[in-house]
Amino acid sequence: MLDFTGHKVSPAINIPAGEDIHVFDFTTEEGRKVIPSGIYSIGKYDENRKGLYEAALFAGTRYIHMGIDIGAPINTEVLSCLDGEIYSATILADAGDYGHAIITKHEVNEVPIWILYGHLSSDSLCNIQVGQKVSSGEVIGWLGGKTENGGWEPHLHIQISLEEPLGGDIPGVVALNERKSALQKYPDPRCLLGDLY
Repeated sequence: MLDFTGHKVSPAINIPAGEDIHVFDFTTEEGRKVIPSGIYSIGKYDENRKGLYEAALFAGTRYIHMGIDIGAPINTEVLSCLDGEIYSATILADAGDYGHAIITKHEVNEVPIWILYGHLSSDSLCNIQVGQKVSSGEVIGWLGGKTENGGWEPHLHIQISLEEPLGGDIPGVVALNERKSALQKYPDPRCLLGDLY
């Protein structure tokens, strides 16, 4: 497990104190019901979401979720969780993909890690440059709407990778036969974000 002792850690999204947070269960049809816009929500890590990902991108085989989803209103500020730098700023435009995404790179006790922030607004990429330094708690983007975030309800997909990403992308869902190795490469974001559920 990653140890963030001695590092200034920020939440990726500031959820107002006392706000009700809905924790989805995407493993069942009943648990996938959409909640009203503007409500904060969480989608779980390492969740079997078979039947949810219908876009061609997922080839009918990728449905184990390797990040955490934080649902919030469109244009909610997205914050860098750690001091680091911008690794990539990309548009992944296929239906069901991340849309606008930023990956940051960090050193944690001499271990390089990458953090993907997906489903952002197009404005999020306007003033971002690869190599740009970012500080923990600094606004690096905003949540996008369905027309710019891959077609999803507004939310942030946040994912940690111990493996250097290729092409500005980190697979957010993997096939069941890839799950064991994916859990090693993509640790539970709660080690950074705290006990969200």
